[in-house]
Amino acid sequence: MHIVMASDHGGFQLKAFLKDKLAAAGHEVEDLGPDCAQSCDYPPYAAKAADRVLEAKCLGILICGTGLGMSIAANRFAGVRAALCTNEFMARMAREHNDANILCLGERVIGQGLAWSMVQAFLETSFAGERHQRRLDLIELFDRR
Repeated sequence: MHIVMASDHGGFQLKAFLKDKLAAAGHEVEDLGPDCAQSCDYPPYAAKAADRVLEAKCLGILICGTGLGMSIAANRFAGVRAALCTNEFMARMAREHNDANILCLGERVIGQGLAWSMVQAFLETSFAGERHQRRLDLIELFDRR
């Protein structure tokens, strides 16, 4: 599976850990930066990842200190459904019920083991459709961009 990843300095270490785990599991990882843990702003990285997820029709993972900034920035893009998750159940439901295409994580909120379990749950879960699609269609009616 092709997976897009990006972070800011607050999520750099977790991104590196997950990138290695994903590659070892046979996934193709596209790392959009940054390439070091030097302080940087998260919005440009969220924007690059959101654009790429939409273009490549793939899933993405964004990481910052809390995951909040990345999720807010990514959700500014029409077609992106970025879900900030803090446990495996949320990651699974983000895909199954909300057809989320970007998982947002907070390096300062969760540990590496939980993060990896959440990524696995996110990637292994499919969208259930049916009544959930109806709800996503209703959300699209609110898009005023």
